[in-house]
Amino acid sequence: MSKIAIITDTDSSLPAELAKQYGIIQVPIIIQFGEESFQDVYEINNETIFARIDKEGKLPTTAAPSPGQFVEAFKTAFASGADSILCMNISSEMSATYASARQAADMFPDNRVEVMDTRSLAIGQGYMAIAAAETIARGGSIEDAIAAAVDVRERSHLFGALASLKYIAMSGRVSALAAGMAGLLDIKPILSLQNGKLSLLEKIRTQGKAWKRAIELTAETTAGRKIEKVAILNVKCPEAAKQFEGQLRAALPCPEEILQTSMNPGLSVHTGAGMVAVVFVVSK
Repeated sequence: MSKIAIITDTDSSLPAELAKQYGIIQVPIIIQFGEESFQDVYEINNETIFARIDKEGKLPTTAAPSPGQFVEAFKTAFASGADSILCMNISSEMSATYASARQAADMFPDNRVEVMDTRSLAIGQGYMAIAAAETIARGGSIEDAIAAAVDVRERSHLFGALASLKYIAMSGRVSALAAGMAGLLDIKPILSLQNGKLSLLEKIRTQGKAWKRAIELTAETTAGRKIEKVAILNVKCPEAAKQFEGQLRAALPCPEEILQTSMNPGLSVHTGAGMVAVVFVVSK
């Protein structure tokens, strides 16, 4: 039986223990503070990043892994016994990571390296990688793994509440004045994953109402269907995420296990500290 390696990037926000359990390799997104570069997760975390953001008053930039980073990951996989690779990357609408992986794959003309644009991100992307790994473990082909991942993507949804527009203002996506006014009005935007991008769906006042609305949207989306998997993402607010979980469980029938995990820095610098989001996969 062939051995197929699964590779993704750290924008999947897969916890290290889950990645290890399923044998998934994660190539790090690059975080840049001026001339300083750090590998997401491996060299820098949310605590360090947001302390520096608050001190310096500006955001770092993020960059896709270089083709060379993917080349090294592919070499490692082949050296470990893989005879083919499925590389599953964050949506090409959000990052050049997919393009970088494609360039790297071209450097292996004698090996099979399939590169997939997941059109997803964060733990939704992670769930796709897990579905692919489970399919391969059952003896499935790369084509079977891709089909399983696409099936999970089509049944996955994300709703989240930002704690502030401060970080979006720093990124230049809204004016500083607008962000300041939003702060005065205590607006908490609702995020959703749409067409491969994180989009601002609604603007809600107060955290409590934003959480309630995120749960309402989850209930509307799951109407008549079972929630098969659910995760709660947070950025530097694990206790708030636990409170959100309690409200979610009180409002909806949830699986016994809910994954609590952080959104990795490659994405969290864009959403900002205090964000809480629910990612779920519904039944067919």
